[in-house]
Amino acid sequence: MGKNLTSRAEDYSKWYNELVVKADLAENSGVRGCMVIKPYGFAIWEKMQAALDKMFKETGHENAYFPLFIPKSYLSKEASHVEGFAKECAVVTHYRLKNAEDGSGIVVDEDAKLEEELIVRPTSETIIWDTYRKWIQSYRDLPLKLNQWANVVRWEMRTRLFLRTAEFLWQEGHTAHATEQEAIDEAELILKVYADFVEQFMGVPVIKGLKTESERFAGAVETYCIEALMQDGKALQAGTSHFLGQNFAKAFDVKFATKEGKQEHVWATSWGVSTRLMGALIMTHSDDNGLVLPPNLAPIQVVIVPIYKGEEQLEALRSKINPLVAELRSKNISVKFDDRDTHKPGFKFNEYELKGVPVRLALGNRDLENGTIEIARRDTLEKSSVPIDSVVARIEALLPEIQENIYNKAKNHQQEHITKVDSYDEFKKVLEERGGFLAAFWDGTKETEEKIKQETKATIRCIPIDVEQENGKCMVTGKPANHRVLFAKAY
Repeated sequence: MGKNLTSRAEDYSKWYNELVVKADLAENSGVRGCMVIKPYGFAIWEKMQAALDKMFKETGHENAYFPLFIPKSYLSKEASHVEGFAKECAVVTHYRLKNAEDGSGIVVDEDAKLEEELIVRPTSETIIWDTYRKWIQSYRDLPLKLNQWANVVRWEMRTRLFLRTAEFLWQEGHTAHATEQEAIDEAELILKVYADFVEQFMGVPVIKGLKTESERFAGAVETYCIEALMQDGKALQAGTSHFLGQNFAKAFDVKFATKEGKQEHVWATSWGVSTRLMGALIMTHSDDNGLVLPPNLAPIQVVIVPIYKGEEQLEALRSKINPLVAELRSKNISVKFDDRDTHKPGFKFNEYELKGVPVRLALGNRDLENGTIEIARRDTLEKSSVPIDSVVARIEALLPEIQENIYNKAKNHQQEHITKVDSYDEFKKVLEERGGFLAAFWDGTKETEEKIKQETKATIRCIPIDVEQENGKCMVTGKPANHRVLFAKAY
């Protein structure tokens, strides 16, 4: 199984597209712009889901499920929200009657037109807030902290597997609070949950920040985000958490009686991460040989490949490998013993390298005689021979070491690609030559932001939360500014 991947240096975009398909993560489907997530890709997503779900529940959230369809009138209740999503909605206008004469079961006539058109959810704020109105009467009903794991549809024209598809999977949290401060605290808490997850499980370093007004979620007062940097110097938004103020509560008339008996509108948040995280995972760590998966999310953490001739040799190897598999599993390490006789060891080595399995063990007849086993690390491609009796202890120590090494490598790359620039000419030069995050002064106006975007394709990724106050001048207009913001080209 030759990998034959286009190299990253040759064509990063092509490398990514090939890798997603060749590593068996996903593929395009018969529906334009929609993907099929294959079992190996879905196994990674399930591990992400499980880790995040646990974190949500530990911070006091519960899961629920709301309809896929949203009445069109709901979406139009919050003005900036409808404006933000109007261009990418899929709309259901008709239903089908069964009495077709040609036997197809399909007839569309005037009777089959829906009284009110339905939007296939691009996000669920409106249907959820319409429901919350029935659930919230008094301060005793608050806070309400729900999450749902779902699919959403945003009609994208230019799609790429995981990064941008017309339908994608995500979680969306929606919370209601009695006070403004509680809602802000919630949005900030979730930002921390996302950053911890992405750094600790995915091994991807992120910068926490606030979006500018023009980059905010439609209908939000404030959008918090985590931004990651890919190997090609482009940024990727890895998660967002929105403080919605009272916008949706007012649009859907969600009020509660305070302790003093006054009627007030509730305060809201919403937040989400999606299958885009798969794109971030692939593009941050992988190399020209294929995927590099962090052990915390790898569906298979250890693969064991026997090297043998004939059934007799395989049986001898099995007697050593089976107890090893059992011992690793007892320590919650996921392991695969690949004893297929349909493929040669070389093919298997290639396959697991391409699929990013963190640790590969190889055992042959000579190893049996010497009482050793070969360990290969996916992150550094180093191989070593260890006594078979100490291999379990070695793997237990190695998995966290690989996890840390993968993160540190990405962190170093991120740090090396944050450049302070003071002039617009320097900005354009650095953006063109090495990309990454550019820390520059901006005068705070939409006009300047738009001009930079039009002329360079770079956007303000965030105003970092821990930004230092310093006096400077906007690189475009020369107007005073008191902190730098981070620009980058982005996915």
